[in-house]
Amino acid sequence: MLFQFYNTKSAQKEPFQPLNPNSVKVYSCGPTVYNYAHIGNIRSFLFVDILRRGLKLAGYKLDQTMNITDIDDKIINESIKKGISVEEFTKPWTDAFFEDLKTLNVETLEHYPKATESIHDMVHIVHKLKENGLVYEKDGSLYYSIQRFPKYGALSRIDVTGMKSGARYDADEYEKDDVRDFVLWKTQKTKDEKAWESDLGVGRPGWHLECSAMIRKVYQSGVDIHTGGIDLLFPHHENELALSEGAYPNETFVGTWLHCEHLLVEGEKMSKSKGNFYTLRDIVAKGYQPKYIRYHLISSHYRSKLNFSLKTLNESKQAFDRIQSTLNRVLTKLSYEWPKIDASDISKLHSQIVSNKILSTLNEFESSIADDLNLPKALSSIFDFLREINSGLDLDSWSHQELNEIVYSFQIFDVILGILSFEKEEEKLDGIDKEKIESMIEARKLAKLNKDFATADQIRKNLLELEIQLLDHKDGTTTWKRNQ
Repeated sequence: MLFQFYNTKSAQKEPFQPLNPNSVKVYSCGPTVYNYAHIGNIRSFLFVDILRRGLKLAGYKLDQTMNITDIDDKIINESIKKGISVEEFTKPWTDAFFEDLKTLNVETLEHYPKATESIHDMVHIVHKLKENGLVYEKDGSLYYSIQRFPKYGALSRIDVTGMKSGARYDADEYEKDDVRDFVLWKTQKTKDEKAWESDLGVGRPGWHLECSAMIRKVYQSGVDIHTGGIDLLFPHHENELALSEGAYPNETFVGTWLHCEHLLVEGEKMSKSKGNFYTLRDIVAKGYQPKYIRYHLISSHYRSKLNFSLKTLNESKQAFDRIQSTLNRVLTKLSYEWPKIDASDISKLHSQIVSNKILSTLNEFESSIADDLNLPKALSSIFDFLREINSGLDLDSWSHQELNEIVYSFQIFDVILGILSFEKEEEKLDGIDKEKIESMIEARKLAKLNKDFATADQIRKNLLELEIQLLDHKDGTTTWKRNQ
């Protein structure tokens, strides 16, 4: 698999060429731990997971980092309000973040550095910037002079020509397109405010400095890929670039920049005041299983806006159920007796597939993933395959070997999807046995033949009350599954 990515830096697709294919360095902007992550955040974290899984599918080894921002203006203000330390305030929110990742089957990365554990590294970068003439002091705080960094604005293509000399921002976050010098080290204003003693004075780092320092701390260099939400492109990533290449002008900070688009809710920006603000826990509390939420949030291309609603989530649930139910049909045909292979052994899975019609689908799936993580196209190849599989099952035309290969191909699909089940379903369902269900299905079939559609509909409703979902096929046959 030869990957190509849309690189924000060049504004075009480029072949991916890591400096060291044996250890691809990836850095992703992580959470600011002051509350539960909302589903827009969750989407960006899932994008990082798909990137990781895709690169592993291609045979790359990953050395991946996501930072934990556990110090910024919001965190300090909230900890002061509650009368507790910053560490006490952020711990439960940090734990909640990792619980959300586990709930959605997000793979664990190699590094999760915390900002509060990287202060020394931030101070070091400030000194490098001072040596290179990019820092000035005002009222005890230190600022980055963007006018002294000629490349400022190149990443985000922001216009800096109208910037007024000396215009500054002390806040960690500020309005998009507002070009000003940003704070590197903020002097302590009150005794209640969290601060560190250093040769820069008693204070704390500015938010934009944190990622540059943690990347340097982990890798002692730049990275092959840097990811984040599109809202971070300016000013945060622009400032990161200025910080890292300002401190180390002879190094390339990032080879490929990848940015995940916004998530909207019912076509609008998510907002608590609008009542359309959701966390993962809010959605689970409405009865949706995490696998459906994961599928929904990864099914759109990461560079496309995702319009979230409960209606579209239900549509995604139905789409995923089609994949799982087809896999269940194949497993049933094999009586669940197939030689299992660990999905992490991708090369062994590939070696088991020899059927041209299965290889064709697999190649289409993998080439879609390699093309800038094109999940919609990859899923389209799966759904085309489902029709072919079900047609062959209806006609009993698949050989035993081909059925095994189909399951192996689903294991490869799930290297990316991370939500399929390959386990045997129970024959008894909440005290209702398989034989009774089959007899009800036969009664429904007879009612339909007699054009007694009211009775047929009633039987379907009775089965739904027993959490049994019917799947009608084009040849007139009907299969069923437990409705989860």
